[in-house]
Amino acid sequence: MMDYRAFLDILSQHPQLANWAALLPEQISSGLNESRYGDLPRWKEALKSLPALTPSKIQLNTSRVGATGDISELQRGALVQALKGLHPWRKGPFELFGVHIDTEWRSDWKWDRLKNAIAPLNGRTVLDIGCGSGYHCWRMRGAGAELVVGIDPTPLFITQYFALQKYLNEPAVAVLPMGIEHLPAKLNAFDTTFSMGILYHRRSPFDHLLALRDTLRSGGQLVLETLIIDGGAGEVLVPEGRYSKMGNVWFIPSTASLESWLRKAGFKNPRLIEVNQTSTDEQRSTEWMQFHSLAEFLDPTDANKTIEGYPAPKRATFIAEAP
Repeated sequence: MMDYRAFLDILSQHPQLANWAALLPEQISSGLNESRYGDLPRWKEALKSLPALTPSKIQLNTSRVGATGDISELQRGALVQALKGLHPWRKGPFELFGVHIDTEWRSDWKWDRLKNAIAPLNGRTVLDIGCGSGYHCWRMRGAGAELVVGIDPTPLFITQYFALQKYLNEPAVAVLPMGIEHLPAKLNAFDTTFSMGILYHRRSPFDHLLALRDTLRSGGQLVLETLIIDGGAGEVLVPEGRYSKMGNVWFIPSTASLESWLRKAGFKNPRLIEVNQTSTDEQRSTEWMQFHSLAEFLDPTDANKTIEGYPAPKRATFIAEAP
């Protein structure tokens, strides 16, 4: 049901990752420990209840990642019920046999903004940190990546990944139940590492940047997306309390500051590829994510401010190369 064996077989053949493959079974067991995560048995039951369906086509390179094929109304009902048992769905969208999983985030918009600016992924070994249920991992595979390793410590997202994997059947794509702190030190193995929406959650942004650098081979590319503020070099927002109702936001730099941070962490040629103010069309509540979303996190009288009075979420994407 939550079986990594095919992926581990692939990983064990990788020259730089084979040693990690030997450690992973124990790490996976720890990350999916039912005594630590009380909702995990319920999510596993939802996963178990997914109907056995055979796709006629797999779609990894379209906005809605998923699988198509003819199914009965009875099968459709069972599919919807099982998938909704894994609510909330944050990153996507997905479509399985005509069922549109309309996730909170239009993650395809983020992908469209960066896909032509990064180094081509064809044949590359890729790491995606904080990947959720793996939407961008599937897109990376669809763009030609040879192996995609996603990591996320949230067991719900791991269960969602396996729900998708049941039908997509891509053993070269895995989402592992862990954070970046659980990776072996100085792996220096990946051709491309993505860190999207993570930096501002880290108490030490420089430690995060150094950890990202150490995942990459020499010359490998970092793709970093994070919250930013308008301002010049040296300017950083440190929210005193919550930011956009999030309690774990520590540092929000200007683009000039972040470029300087990347250089200080040893990255070569850091460059800004896009800036985008998050809209309530890109992040919103849906049938598949029924909790509060961006609209409730903004000042109701001024969409350019958070409900706490800080500048509204604006995100920038940088790319840079490891030394």
